[in-house]
Amino acid sequence: MVLPALALFVVMIVIPVGLSVYLSLTNWDGYSANPAFVGLGNYFRLFRVGEVLTAAVTTLIIAGAGTVLMNALGLGFALLVYRKSRLNSALRAVLFYPHILSALVVGFLWSALLGTTGVVNTFVTDVGGEVLPFLSDPAWARATLTGVIVWFGFGVNLVLYIAGLQTVPQDMLEAAEIDGASRWQTFRHVTLPSLAPVVTVNIVLSLVTLLKTYDVVVSLTGGGPAGSTQTAAYLILSDSFANSALGFGSAQSVVLMVVTGLLALTVSRLRAGADEAVAK
Repeated sequence: MVLPALALFVVMIVIPVGLSVYLSLTNWDGYSANPAFVGLGNYFRLFRVGEVLTAAVTTLIIAGAGTVLMNALGLGFALLVYRKSRLNSALRAVLFYPHILSALVVGFLWSALLGTTGVVNTFVTDVGGEVLPFLSDPAWARATLTGVIVWFGFGVNLVLYIAGLQTVPQDMLEAAEIDGASRWQTFRHVTLPSLAPVVTVNIVLSLVTLLKTYDVVVSLTGGGPAGSTQTAAYLILSDSFANSALGFGSAQSVVLMVVTGLLALTVSRLRAGADEAVAK
């Protein structure tokens, strides 16, 4: 009974990961039949290439800020629309709608809106203002990219938080109200603890998704200006295919996979530790 699922897992996950680890130990360019074995050379090279370090910092900034914003917005809007009504149903659809779109389409859409000659800057210059460097200044571009990614992805967090809010025990909420607790006290001491498992899932999902951000970068900024918005995933694919350095790109992908797994495991362990402390 388990064999079909196990076979699919091996073919789709185990073999590609194993192949990536093997290629990361070679200098394969994607064309040669017999790539040379270079051992850990590609991994040592990671710490000597400034572009890789810059991409790592950019990825961590986007992942950190994006995770906080996606969960804050997801929980905030969930508190507003989790009750059943026609208006709330319509609002849920509107808030989740961006996530239905293709990430590439989202990037092109916001590029048309925020580019130097885009809709927003055209309006600003028409009323006598100066062009806003949403995509032409490194700091602005990183902030814009993070904002677009959050706008595109927080709908998933919203849905999970709505589901979590609907499972909060009503008797505990009623008891808090009878005891005279304010809305903030009820949220802090009743609702939020009940949502702890959902918060953990949302943080892990957001973090993993943001660490491998690629498609929005391609269509919105193309990694610019001056490489300031190149993420780790964007650089991996650029080195692997555009620069014909699949061995080096594979080494980057293995490191990204390990870092992502460690961060996800850390968040899960911290949540488990907090639950154990509460239980004691």
